[in-house]
Amino acid sequence: MSTMFADTLLIVFISVCTALLAEGITWVLVYRTDKYKRLKAEVEKQSKKLEKKKETITESAGRQQKKKIERQEEKLKNNNRDLSMVRMKSMFAIGFCFTALMGMFNSIFDGRVVAKLPFTPLSYIQGLSHRNLLGDDTTDCSFIFLYILCTMSIRQDSPAGVHSYCIILPRTVHLKASIHHQPETIY
Repeated sequence: MSTMFADTLLIVFISVCTALLAEGITWVLVYRTDKYKRLKAEVEKQSKKLEKKKETITESAGRQQKKKIERQEEKLKNNNRDLSMVRMKSMFAIGFCFTALMGMFNSIFDGRVVAKLPFTPLSYIQGLSHRNLLGDDTTDCSFIFLYILCTMSIRQDSPAGVHSYCIILPRTVHLKASIHHQPETIY
């Protein structure tokens, strides 16, 4: 049982390290580049500009104003696409690193029960949770299943990961979120 606990802690540590590695690669290849910073600033500027134009437009607005807004939306869409392309190179690098690491870790933990699940997984998940394990106990957990669970929970709370998704949201979503969240005042 103590080796299972040690394996579990090792897998949690591995998932933390790989999440940090992924964020580091993303920072080096994306966030610190001038192109990313320029595109991000341009997207934010265009979003604010478009939002102001949409607020001032009336229903009886001319066709020319509507065309200007459509052109502005098209520019914003193109800049968002360019921003996604800048991020794509880090995705390929991360995918390559993770493929190599997964092969190595799968060979290390192959056939070893690394944890006991407190539940019986759904039938379509059992192939992953019981992968390469001997026996019929479906509460036995394989490396890949525990690693995926840990990585998903760690990457979910990653500040850099959250930062990368926030810039894609339109400004109206940010405005609506700030309207509904009123800070408490202390007297």
